[in-house]
Amino acid sequence: MSSPLFYELKKQASSFLKEKMKTARLALTDATPAELMTEEATNENPWPPDTRSIGVISRAAFEVDDYCRIVDILHKRLLNFNRKNWRGSYKALILLEHLLCHGPLRIVGEFEDDKDLIKEMERFQYIDEKGFNWGLSLRKLSKRVLKLVEDEVFFREERVRARNLTRGIEGFGSLSLQRSSFIDSSLKGSSLKTYERSNSHYNDHQSRESQVFSSNKKFVMKEELEKPQQNDDHGDISKPDMNLDKGSHPFCQDEHQTAESLLSTVNES
Repeated sequence: MSSPLFYELKKQASSFLKEKMKTARLALTDATPAELMTEEATNENPWPPDTRSIGVISRAAFEVDDYCRIVDILHKRLLNFNRKNWRGSYKALILLEHLLCHGPLRIVGEFEDDKDLIKEMERFQYIDEKGFNWGLSLRKLSKRVLKLVEDEVFFREERVRARNLTRGIEGFGSLSLQRSSFIDSSLKGSSLKTYERSNSHYNDHQSRESQVFSSNKKFVMKEELEKPQQNDDHGDISKPDMNLDKGSHPFCQDEHQTAESLLSTVNES
């Protein structure tokens, strides 16, 4: 049986190699940081995508090139859903749900052809040795995503709700700007608690789910120490102010805008 020290060294070596591979891909290919982050956020690892990654991906989706790459990865993850490798598809749904509520308006139309794949996930059944019903959790999430894609009224209502919630959080967080530097440096080590409070669809059932993610014996991981998060953390999740007026949204104008114009639109918001 491997010693804890050997396991720790192995984990560090694996992390080091992964970082080197990312650096090489960025240097030698046309891959973008947002693309690599989306791949990592929707891989088969047992833990859910972290808050910082979701925030970065959400903002990157407003840039044309990254938008196409992010959507393409999500399509592939949904297409690869099966009974053995389901976590990547599940995490893709988590990210898609967030993007539907916080990302570009046009993203809802991108997944019209994926509705049958998402419906198939509703039939997934799996209860782990801890007694957690992953099938039920995935079923609830897939139904919500389907409703966002199919019901335009519900889609717009949820975007307004998410936008108002984000504005409230950002306004409250502005009272503690002096602590923003510390918060920024600690984002990488954010616990799952941050995700519970930031995601646009996260209830008590899913809060329990995050705990199971970190304690499941099948997938060994060290749970980070949870501590009360500063209010500024939430600014990363949905910083772009997404006006529901199609005429003022960057993706509802000329689809051939340059990356610079889209980024400036995001920054101005």
